[in-house]
Amino acid sequence: MKRVGLGLLLALPLSLAARAQDVPGIEICTVDKTWERRTSCLQSNVDFLVKTINKMKSDQDQKLDAMRRANEAQAAAITALQKTVAELQGAKKPEAAKEPAPAAKDAPVAKDVAPVAKDAPAAKAK
Repeated sequence: MKRVGLGLLLALPLSLAARAQDVPGIEICTVDKTWERRTSCLQSNVDFLVKTINKMKSDQDQKLDAMRRANEAQAAAITALQKTVAELQGAKKPEAAKEPAPAAKDAPVAKDVAPVAKDAPAAKAK
């Protein structure tokens, strides 16, 4: 039983290393001695980089589109709020016209009227 467990433990790193070679990524191409293998390795690196760049570009385009949609929605909301504010301000102006005229004591005094003497008898009201 211990031998089987030990055998599995020793085989595990080897199987992981074999899987790691199947994972695409940047490889060191100077290790290969023949030019065919180096060329193949370099082409594999180029393919990996192109795929990575295209994926990143696609992700960024999606984020940019989402931000543009959010900006358009915010602009529409701002326009609606500005319209509401304008309507409320327009509704408030006629109320100001309906306000009563200021009281007589608050009315401005005309300059061309002669001052009334304090000693003069007051006119009797009807």
